[in-house]
Amino acid sequence: MSKKIAVVAIGGNSLIKDKMHQTVRDQYIAAKETCDHIVSMIKDGWDVVIGHGNGPQVGFILRRSELAAHELHEVPLDVCGADTQGAIGYALQQNLYNEFRQFGINRHAVTVVTQVEVSADDPAFKNPTKPIGSFMDETEAKRRREQEGWTMVEDAGRGWRRVVASPVPVRIVEEEAIKSLIAAGFVVISAGGGGIPVVADKNGLLQGVAAVIDKDYAAALLGTVIGANLFIVSTAIEKVALNFGKPNQVWLDRITLAQAKEYLAEGVHFAKGSMAPKIQAVINFLEHGGEEALITNPENIEQALVGKTGTWIVRS
Repeated sequence: MSKKIAVVAIGGNSLIKDKMHQTVRDQYIAAKETCDHIVSMIKDGWDVVIGHGNGPQVGFILRRSELAAHELHEVPLDVCGADTQGAIGYALQQNLYNEFRQFGINRHAVTVVTQVEVSADDPAFKNPTKPIGSFMDETEAKRRREQEGWTMVEDAGRGWRRVVASPVPVRIVEEEAIKSLIAAGFVVISAGGGGIPVVADKNGLLQGVAAVIDKDYAAALLGTVIGANLFIVSTAIEKVALNFGKPNQVWLDRITLAQAKEYLAEGVHFAKGSMAPKIQAVINFLEHGGEEALITNPENIEQALVGKTGTWIVRS
C-alpha cells in the first residue's frame, strides 16, 4: 500500500446546494466539485478512500416509498442505504473517471456497497433518537407502531415521526476487499452513509437492521482498519470554532488530541447534531493509530493540506 492514504468523509448535504438544486442532475454536478478537490489530492500522491453521507437521499427514497405505498411495496431502511450507496457511488465514480481521463491519470474508482456491523446489544436500540421519513398524523403513527413495530415520537406540534437507533460501528464487513482494491491502485468509495447496518447472530450470519450509523464514525473506523495516515472530514465550514456563533467565538487552526477531548468534554463548544460527532470521530481515529485529521469545507481542501486553512487535529 501507499504510505499516504487519506480517508475523505464528505457530507450527504454537500451534494445538495439548496432547496432549488435537489435533482439527481444537481447532485451529480455538486459531486463533480468535490471530485475536483479529491483529484488534486491524488495528483499530489495521495491514495484516497471516499466515504459519504446519504441523509437527504435516504429521505427522498422514503418519501417516494410512502407516496407509492398504495401500489408498490415500501423500501426498508437498510435497503435505502444500499440504494444510496450505489447511486451516490455512481455519481462519484463517473466524475472521477472523467477527471482522470481529462488529466491523463491512469487511475480508476470503484464503489463497494459496504455493510457495517453493529452490536445487537448496543444501547442505542433501547433508545432510538434518529428521526427519519416524513411527518404523519397521530392515527397513522399509531398504526405504524402497532403493525410495523416502529418507535414514533411527536415533534413539537409538527406531527409524528419515526425514530431509529444510531448504534456505534464495530466492523467493516468488506474490509479485506477494500484493502485489496486500495493495494491494486483503485480509488475506493465505501461505507457510504455510515454503511448498511447489520447485526450478526450466534453463528455469525448477518441481517440488516433499521438503524442509521453516523457516517463520520464509520469513516473513522474505516480509516483505522486500512491504516490511513490522514482523516479528512469535509463539511460546511472552513474551520472549527470554540463557542461557535457566539460573541467569544475563536477559530481553531491546530489542536492536539488531548485538547480535542477536553473541548468536547466541556460540552459547550460543539453542537450535538453537527460538529460534536465529527470531533468524536476524529478522536476515535487518532486514538486507534491515525496520525492526523483535518476538518474543512470541500473548496478549501487543497489550501488546508498545505497548512493555509482548515482545522488540524494531531495526536500530540
